[in-house]
Amino acid sequence: MEIVGYADQLSVAPQDTVRFHVSCQRPSYRADIVRLIHGDPNPRGPGFKEELVQTTVSGEYPGREQALHTGSHVIVPDAPQLRVSEGLTLQAWIFPTTPHKGRQGIVSKWSEADGGYALVLDEGGVLAGWLTDAAGHIEQVRIAVPLREAEWYFVALSFDAQSGRITVYQEPLRSWPQDQTRASETASTESRAIAASRADCLMASLWQSGDDGQGRVGHHFNGKIERPCVFRRALSREELISLQRGASPLAFGDDLVAAWDFSLDMASDKVTDTSPHGLHGRAVNMRSGSETDFRAVPHEYGAIHFHDDDLEDAGWQVDFSWTLPADCKSGVYAARLRTGAGEDHIPFFVRPPRGRATADIAFLAPTNSYLAYANEHLSEISPDLAPNQNRGEPTPEDRYVADNGLLSLYDHHSDGSGVCYSSRLRPIMNMRPRYHMRTLSCPHQFPADLHLIDWLEAKGQAYDVITDENLHAEGLDLLAPYKVILTGSHPEYWSGPMLDALETYLHNGGRLMYLGGNGFYWITSSAPGRPHAVEVRRRVGTRSWQAKPGEYHHSTTGEPGGLWRDRGRTPQRLVGVGFTTQGFDNSAPYQRKPASFDPRAAFIFEGIGAEEAIGAFDSLVLNYGAAGFELDRAERSLGTPAHALVVASSSGHSDAYQHVVEEVLLSDSRQGGTVNPKVRADMVYFEYPRGGAVFSASSIAWCGALSHNQYDNTVSQITDNVLRRFAAEGPLSE
Repeated sequence: MEIVGYADQLSVAPQDTVRFHVSCQRPSYRADIVRLIHGDPNPRGPGFKEELVQTTVSGEYPGREQALHTGSHVIVPDAPQLRVSEGLTLQAWIFPTTPHKGRQGIVSKWSEADGGYALVLDEGGVLAGWLTDAAGHIEQVRIAVPLREAEWYFVALSFDAQSGRITVYQEPLRSWPQDQTRASETASTESRAIAASRADCLMASLWQSGDDGQGRVGHHFNGKIERPCVFRRALSREELISLQRGASPLAFGDDLVAAWDFSLDMASDKVTDTSPHGLHGRAVNMRSGSETDFRAVPHEYGAIHFHDDDLEDAGWQVDFSWTLPADCKSGVYAARLRTGAGEDHIPFFVRPPRGRATADIAFLAPTNSYLAYANEHLSEISPDLAPNQNRGEPTPEDRYVADNGLLSLYDHHSDGSGVCYSSRLRPIMNMRPRYHMRTLSCPHQFPADLHLIDWLEAKGQAYDVITDENLHAEGLDLLAPYKVILTGSHPEYWSGPMLDALETYLHNGGRLMYLGGNGFYWITSSAPGRPHAVEVRRRVGTRSWQAKPGEYHHSTTGEPGGLWRDRGRTPQRLVGVGFTTQGFDNSAPYQRKPASFDPRAAFIFEGIGAEEAIGAFDSLVLNYGAAGFELDRAERSLGTPAHALVVASSSGHSDAYQHVVEEVLLSDSRQGGTVNPKVRADMVYFEYPRGGAVFSASSIAWCGALSHNQYDNTVSQITDNVLRRFAAEGPLSE
């Protein structure tokens, strides 16, 4: 793209400062702050809407290109103890996942400028050791037998200065008869000392020279590394075997330089050295801890899974910033960037001043879900299942994602492992107001939620905007001032503190309008002090990848990952409904159920005919109907309260809609929409204590139907009826 950027925060309050990081291929660009109202350019709807905000930001700025550098690694600052000279042993356990992908660093204190030492995977997937002497001569010792993919190996490099012998070892954890990968290679050199490199020590990467002559981290390792150590003498074969069998490196006394234990401080970016020298490192770009439950026996879960395409923080320089005025209105905003032919919007949310509300209604922007889908690649689905899919040329946004290897929590790393971390400190190209998801050819997540923002504006409703990140950090205090909370169209990813806050809010008399589908589904976490990133571990449920055995617990919190329903916190218990089906062809309308005529629900259907279908018209999501894409249903056995009213349900879905896999115990042919009654959306209403209540629309497509016929339609009418009653003083029913 000609111009692209990101903000350092997604949510800011009046008098906060938000900073913008921009990459531009042109000499200059213009920036303005705008308030976003409706992003979808579909001619069936009201069209694109934004309002220019008069700020000091407006103006021309010099353009410059800023690159994305991916790849997780560990960096340990240079220290005298690491500048070993007259002897060396480097040792680690490794689990290479792409050994034939080219040169990859394992542990190194080496640079092209002043040499040093390194243990690497070289071209062809073979293990190699590098040493540079004071004269600049490089010795490289390679084992001819390549390492096997996805197997554990004990590897080591040793140098004995007295004899000049350099040895590289590799020993598989599981060995078989005639296993040629158990091997070593020894060479002799005239050198009697290693060059004292002042390069920082790296794990899972190597220093390399950039085009500008500056050193950069590259040659990233794909796979797991565990228990790397540095010693200042050449250990014997017997000593290496003892380490391989679990001996403590601390037993080697003064010969030990560093012994990094990845099982410690796993929730932070600190990499702890357990030696007396305290040569602690820092993990860069969200490496993945691998653990079933590292809290129980942490010493058994000390591996880090590194990837060459990890990216936590793009690290771009700041191009401009905006300090919000004290009277800045809460809402959805963006920095609009324009060149002669290019445009980008960098969205952010303005919350009300901390500690108070400026409206009775709050829209809870599902920013965890925005991050989960950030830069997703879900585009190759069968035409039978996704007839609306855009199969033409990729958009500039999609090209940028592909060209830069950006990933979402729905994608796989280059080594085939699932992506379990996502960060907002990078360009998020599908979090743009005009963006259409290729699978659906319509908005999803952030741009789809602007359908609701536009409806609130059209109805003249005053509202605040708060975010998942705010809720996770502040809990009940954030929700308590509001009479009504509105969800977005797909609030799928929730942390435990968020659920705790919402449940308490409802029990205290708060009211929730759940205006989406597939909500409250995936267990989601963030590390303390790192609110910009979320973690998800997929083990069951409707999923695009499967966590490996030993990787089910979150590294950020230690909690088991997967679905909230498997932790006893079903969505049905909270909002009366839970995920039941997914489809990509068309939506369908709802029909009223007998419970809709219960006096408790009368206010919901004011202005709606007894036989009138709900949402039987064109929509901005999947073309037609209000019940579509992902749907929820009521289910008493999963926790739907006994007093909950199922006031309407959808029907007539095609077999492109399939019953969710977590509820299918045996494969059969009776899971499609034409034959399975569980393939439906249930509109549900029920009361909580102290005047609290929930209205659940149970469909991602619901908000896409709000603007039909100039906002005069059954979906808009019901939403308006519920919102006005929920926001009013007094009890909900007489």
